[in-house]
Amino acid sequence: MSSQQRLALLGPHGLDADGIDAFAAALSAACEVGDVAAVILRLAATDERGLTARVKQVAPITQETGAALVVACPAFTGDLVSVATRGGADGVHVDKPRDLKDLRERLRDGRILGAGGIETKHGAMEAGETGIDYLMFGGLYPDGVAPDAETVLARAEWWAEIFETPCVAVAAAAEEIGPLVATGAEFIGLESALWLTDVDAVARAQALLGGQAA
Repeated sequence: MSSQQRLALLGPHGLDADGIDAFAAALSAACEVGDVAAVILRLAATDERGLTARVKQVAPITQETGAALVVACPAFTGDLVSVATRGGADGVHVDKPRDLKDLRERLRDGRILGAGGIETKHGAMEAGETGIDYLMFGGLYPDGVAPDAETVLARAEWWAEIFETPCVAVAAAAEEIGPLVATGAEFIGLESALWLTDVDAVARAQALLGGQAA
């Protein structure tokens, strides 16, 4: 377990070209007030060139603050690894994954592979055995529905206590942050609704982690 818990910021599902500028500005402000370890960029599907362009707009912000940029695009049927690599991101995130071993083979040289959306303990353990860099519990579904908060809390507590692979425990509401911190999860994820329009929320979450931004 990491001795220092850190934040992970989740972007809104389906982020498109129209929303990328406002997102980038909000992200820059958030990274200034919180110790952000990672940003999960959840993009709307388009062609590979369009996705790569969006990644390129966000990557410099995360690089300047030392945060990792991880790209997700559930509806994209092309090569997400290529998008992430060409756009300057640090890796990819996949929900309900089916091809983790293949992705792990392709994402080498320190590039990140994260997984989420796994709804059973058995599935979580199987994912952990593939060599992923983190497993995410919680986070809104693409249709905007939040998973059961108590289940997320229980899974994060179970995983953090037993397994070495880091986990991201995601809060969809402010009152969920404190209990998730108490699980000992290495990373506390904040859904976009918690931070995108309220940079002070990042500072409040940082305070619950027990320190100021590095």
